[in-house]
Amino acid sequence: MVRRKWKALGLLITLTAVFVLAACGTKENSDSGSSSPTTSASAATGGTPTIDAIKSKGKLVVGVKFDTRLFGLKDPASGNVEGFDIDIAKGLAKQLLGDETKIELREVTSKTRIPMLDNGEIDLIIATMTINEERRKQVDFSEVYFNAGQSLLVKKGSPIQSVADVKKGTKVMAVKGATSVKNIKEKAPDATVLEFDNYQDAFSALRAGQGDALTTDNAILYGMASQDSNYEVVGGTFTEEPYGIAAKKGNADLVNAVNEYLASLKSSGEYDKIYEKWIGETPLK
Repeated sequence: MVRRKWKALGLLITLTAVFVLAACGTKENSDSGSSSPTTSASAATGGTPTIDAIKSKGKLVVGVKFDTRLFGLKDPASGNVEGFDIDIAKGLAKQLLGDETKIELREVTSKTRIPMLDNGEIDLIIATMTINEERRKQVDFSEVYFNAGQSLLVKKGSPIQSVADVKKGTKVMAVKGATSVKNIKEKAPDATVLEFDNYQDAFSALRAGQGDALTTDNAILYGMASQDSNYEVVGGTFTEEPYGIAAKKGNADLVNAVNEYLASLKSSGEYDKIYEKWIGETPLK
């Protein structure tokens, strides 16, 4: 009798274990099933944004600057972002999707723009980005859409009038991730370079007397000088900075579409209108 009870108890324990394991297996399968959409979304997020994919989602997501006067500057009152790069981006949205309002502008900095492109947060970078060989290894560039050159911004009356005047003891502001940091270190190796996250922080530091000069592309510096008449761009340019629109590496179809757009923009005369609107008669042209 006792033996039969132990057998029954053993059978009950075995059956309970089987049900528990089955339940665990069911939960594991359920979790695996629920993670599939996450995996797919992740893959889609990090994947290459093809033209068909952009059309399917109904908008073009572009990384632009929010702190660069003349090219991409956000108005704190209205929340609108305006500038040369913004007009180029809107025209591209119209070319691809038939409507310039089918665009999402996301803020990038010189430091964050390539990582954001790589992880799929943006489809393209249109953000005063110089084409160079190092970056060509990371992204695919369009044809040049704007030619700039590195220069210096100083307070009027400064003894610094060219890069030759940037010597030991000179403090120069620059922005992290920009080619201007490497360039100024090569041109003025004895200077102290202070790096900031964005252009407005760098310009604020210059105006606060934390350094002697600010260096980046002359196109950007002219925008800063227009904010404060106490500052001027000096010495001409000491580099060539051709700007390109960047797509994720291997995205040839999208790059070709961008190049076709740029060609039509220039042949139609629309490019000249955008240039005149934002750059005007500055020494850039």
